[in-house]
Amino acid sequence: MPPVLDVDSSGFEDVDSLYHHRRLELVRLAVLLVDDIPTAEDVVQDAFTAVYRRHGPRLVGLDNPEGYVRRCVVNAARSVLRRRRTVRSYVPPRTVPAPPPEEEVLLREEHQEVLLALRRLTARQRQVIVLRYWSNLSEEEIADTLGLSRGTVKSTASRGLAALARRLEEAP
Repeated sequence: MPPVLDVDSSGFEDVDSLYHHRRLELVRLAVLLVDDIPTAEDVVQDAFTAVYRRHGPRLVGLDNPEGYVRRCVVNAARSVLRRRRTVRSYVPPRTVPAPPPEEEVLLREEHQEVLLALRRLTARQRQVIVLRYWSNLSEEEIADTLGLSRGTVKSTASRGLAALARRLEEAP
């Protein structure tokens, strides 16, 4: 097993270390925002490519490279969703493909209900809730990542949690 590098939360030395330490976390975030793994992987790869092109391999000029890449991922996910809306004038109700057998075994029924309810929230509510409870970001970090005010983050989180609770109560 490779040695674990001690990287403090204030930054990373280069794009490689940032990629190796945060790629999986960012792909998971993107999956929750765009709803499919291949697109999420593309979003994260494009974000790292953009950071490399703009700031070089040593992340010159970035105070918070991790936050910068996270914001790039969220913005790219928004762009993907915008393109999808533009291409399709009508989107039929999405049928969720059957999960692989191992996923069904790993995810208890309650978790599946939560994920289904999460997918039914508005895009902004889903983004705020995912960033808060999945990525454990503070309201300030969420506001910075999404380009919103702290008050908007608070109210969106409150409304999103209420809607999530209602949908979970409705679940069979």
